[in-house]
Amino acid sequence: MEKLIALIPALPFAGFVLNGLGFGKLSKGIAGAIGAIASLAAFIVSVLVLFQFKAGDGQPVVVNLWKWMSSNSLSIDFSFHVDQLTLIMLMVVTGVGFLIHIFSMGYMHEDEGFGKFFAFLNLFLFSMLILVLGGNLLMTFIGWEGVGLCSFLLIGFWNKNEAFNAAAKKAFVMNRIGDLGFLIGIFLILYRFGTCQYAELTAALSAVQTLNDPYLVWAGICFFIGAMGKSAQLPLFTWLPDAMAGPTPVSALIHAATMVTSGIYLVIRMNALYATIPDVQEFILWIGMATALIGALIGTSQNDIKKVLAYSTVSQLGFMFVALGVGAYTAALFHVITHAFFKALLFLGAGSVIHGLHEEQDIRNMGGLKKLLPITYITFFIANLAIAGIPPFSGFFSKDEILAHTFASNKVAYVILAIIAGITAFYMFRLLFLVFFNEYRGKLKAEKIHESPASMAIPLIILAILSTIGGFIGLPEVFHFPHLLGDFLGPVLQPAVNFSNSHSLTHAISHSDEWLVMGISVVVSLVGIGLAYSLYISKNLVPASEEPTGFLHKLTSNKFYFDEIYDAVIVKPINLISGIFAILIDILFINLFVEGIGILTKGISTALKSTQTGRATGYAFLMFCSILAFAVFYLIKVF
Repeated sequence: MEKLIALIPALPFAGFVLNGLGFGKLSKGIAGAIGAIASLAAFIVSVLVLFQFKAGDGQPVVVNLWKWMSSNSLSIDFSFHVDQLTLIMLMVVTGVGFLIHIFSMGYMHEDEGFGKFFAFLNLFLFSMLILVLGGNLLMTFIGWEGVGLCSFLLIGFWNKNEAFNAAAKKAFVMNRIGDLGFLIGIFLILYRFGTCQYAELTAALSAVQTLNDPYLVWAGICFFIGAMGKSAQLPLFTWLPDAMAGPTPVSALIHAATMVTSGIYLVIRMNALYATIPDVQEFILWIGMATALIGALIGTSQNDIKKVLAYSTVSQLGFMFVALGVGAYTAALFHVITHAFFKALLFLGAGSVIHGLHEEQDIRNMGGLKKLLPITYITFFIANLAIAGIPPFSGFFSKDEILAHTFASNKVAYVILAIIAGITAFYMFRLLFLVFFNEYRGKLKAEKIHESPASMAIPLIILAILSTIGGFIGLPEVFHFPHLLGDFLGPVLQPAVNFSNSHSLTHAISHSDEWLVMGISVVVSLVGIGLAYSLYISKNLVPASEEPTGFLHKLTSNKFYFDEIYDAVIVKPINLISGIFAILIDILFINLFVEGIGILTKGISTALKSTQTGRATGYAFLMFCSILAFAVFYLIKVF
């Protein structure tokens, strides 16, 4: 098994090397095949590892590749750690990643950077695999930084557009803020326990008996700051909507299978830590809640098809962090999985629409596409049902589990979250109705609008099937069926469960309350869908193209002015301070000092060079004068 585990990240890395070195030399067909086969092979090997793991004793498998760094008190290996959580993430990353690679072959077929694009996709997959396979916090941090680099490369892939470059730089810089928090958290853990190996950390954290140990509180906050950056939580979320500058398959990969799930993964991986610091969990709960609400409200007034989906991702990530905040780690991971299915489907569906409409992204210029793009419409409709939480689609089960745990833990948070679920159903069906229903409002002729080729349609169909049945891995207890995901993930979460039970931190929900929560969830979603139907089907409303009116509409259309606030509070003051230092230090001190020495040296040399005439008589005269001066000086000193 150890060799197979090492092979999983090696395969996409090989694809990256081959496509990278062969860019401009390999045909598009070969480049696409290399990228897709590398991701498929990684998925197949992950499946083989899963079967071998299940056939074993269920204990984590640690693969030590080599000694990375060692001192008297610290030893860190370059190692992989495979347990139930790792295997689930491997299946999601490689499985969904492979489908996105296949879709990309059709979507990017005319792009001149085709081979380079697939090289970057494979590198992105490799980095995410290192992140989830890492046997210690530093290994995870390597993958963490890798996905940050790849997001920069792919968001700014069309780098001739300065706006796209700005979006890539924004993502890179904002993630560096979170990454600093993660790094400080690693230092705190090393100081507290002397190790950052996951197997050793789990044992050490399982021995902790006190609540809210100061070192652990700060470590937990720092790790969550890292998660804020990667998983786009307030206040570090504004980079994610701007990441739509990249090609649509990149958006699907970032939002569904790789980068934004890494923050959720980190907190679940460190569940033994967060179980001991309920105060930090409460903080995570309310940050997630605020993010979910802000993202949903902004999503109601966006008119770019990809921006609507981007803000829905921000909101759904907020749901996941709410689950983490109430200690529902299984529910959070469950929603990561179902979200990977329906969000990848939504983004690839949006890509199919954009492809069919020759790069049109404004939903005000769409409409009536369900007859012209039937496969895209049906699959997109299924994804909408899933994200809106309509049973039996996958999003219903994962969202309901989060709502049930929140209901048992914090009634106020539950009410807010249920309202956000209704808003989600509203703006997602607003998107569906404006894109696919009523009459076409664009300028293209019907015969120029075309359905996507098979390479793009097949991934849509597979993801639609997964979005339909994916929720059955986590059926509610009231159905009297096993919770397959919870049962499989149980050993990873046992330290958190044991600690919570011993400190009475768990919250139970009765069957009657669970039925109530499910009923309210469905009703709220149907109300949101009904409101969208009333406005955009019955009344056939189309968002106005002029500036928004009304306070709330202006607020949401302008994304609550977060970018403007950051610009006024952070960017402009830093630029002003930089300008002052440029004058005081760079110009007046450094330049003046350096140039002053040069000017002085030049002046002295200019003065001295006039004494160099090249005439022997002149030199003899100077020598005589010098000797005479020394003689006079000596005589004066003697007498």
